[in-house]
Amino acid sequence: MERWVYGSLWALFAGSLLLRLARSQLLPTRALLHLGLLALLQHLCQACLPLPVGATLAAAGCLALGRVAQRRRLPVAGKAVFITGCDSGFGKQAARHLDSMGFKVFASVLDLESAGAKELRQSCSPSLTLLQMDLTKPDDIRKAQQLVQPQTASTGLWGLVNNAGFDDTIADAELSPLCKFRTCMDVNFFGTLELTKALLPLLRSSRGRIVTVSSPAGDMPYPCLAAYGASKAALTLLMDTFRSELEPWGVKVSVILPGYFKTGTSCDPAYWHEKKEQLLASLPTDLLQAYGEEYIHEINKQFVKFMKIANEDLSLVVNSIADALISTTPAPRYYPGRGMRLIYFIHHYLPSVIRDLFLKAFFINQKLPRALQPKHQNGLKQE
Repeated sequence: MERWVYGSLWALFAGSLLLRLARSQLLPTRALLHLGLLALLQHLCQACLPLPVGATLAAAGCLALGRVAQRRRLPVAGKAVFITGCDSGFGKQAARHLDSMGFKVFASVLDLESAGAKELRQSCSPSLTLLQMDLTKPDDIRKAQQLVQPQTASTGLWGLVNNAGFDDTIADAELSPLCKFRTCMDVNFFGTLELTKALLPLLRSSRGRIVTVSSPAGDMPYPCLAAYGASKAALTLLMDTFRSELEPWGVKVSVILPGYFKTGTSCDPAYWHEKKEQLLASLPTDLLQAYGEEYIHEINKQFVKFMKIANEDLSLVVNSIADALISTTPAPRYYPGRGMRLIYFIHHYLPSVIRDLFLKAFFINQKLPRALQPKHQNGLKQE
């Protein structure tokens, strides 16, 4: 009876900690510490006290440790944040949410007349400032800095949320034009780097936060995302470097690694069909013959099918962004989304062969290119 009672208490407490851990609401080291303290408390209660008293004390310990495990939050009043990519998706939802929390929000969009910009004007408070900015244009970044600086001169800029990102190519690395790699790097890496450096003096003066939305594709070799993944890999490493270098200044840096969510054009079949046709038209004849049009059609079909099951609820990502901005102990990395912990466990601890098979089964499983198919090879031999 005693084992069942104490075991149930421990299991419930451990389950609640694991849930918070999965939601990036708790640091792993703190979860292990609290589990150890609870195990010690239960051992002492079981050894020294009658079951009713010991169980009651253990339950009280669970509640107390649960409250301690919750991250403390900083006040929002007087804090300003700058968010990129607010036309749609995570950026738009984050801008609305942070505005409702009381932040002074600077929200950048590509087009001030876009549907997302109009929606933010209508739904947010007058304190939200919309500004047009293209991360590939240094003049736009300079103008953004000149707009923000005088409005945050006395308090500094508390947070920078690097959310804007770009990808319009779903294809093997060999099939992806070099210009696509350059565009991804320009937006996802160089533009983000330039903006971050421009706003760092304001962030240092407030001992504030940098929160960057990256991607698991930058940590592991997702099939057909070479251009996007390479740029996100560079971005994630850059932010890890900033996290280390800015620690003496009191600036905390977090990276958000979302799962699969419906944002902007990412789940629009017509958009990806158009990009597929543009890719087919741009490929050299010999490369297209080696892979085959049907190979590229199949990749596109699998990707569109995969994105249909993406999560429409963006709150997990938005809440992670908010936590990284106001928690007294923000996590270096957040993993919002179904199955992200499992995916990273497989990536870090299982052999690369299993990891690659998992990614193909989970995401895109390319078929054999035309030149490698037995029928085609037999035809070449007969010739």
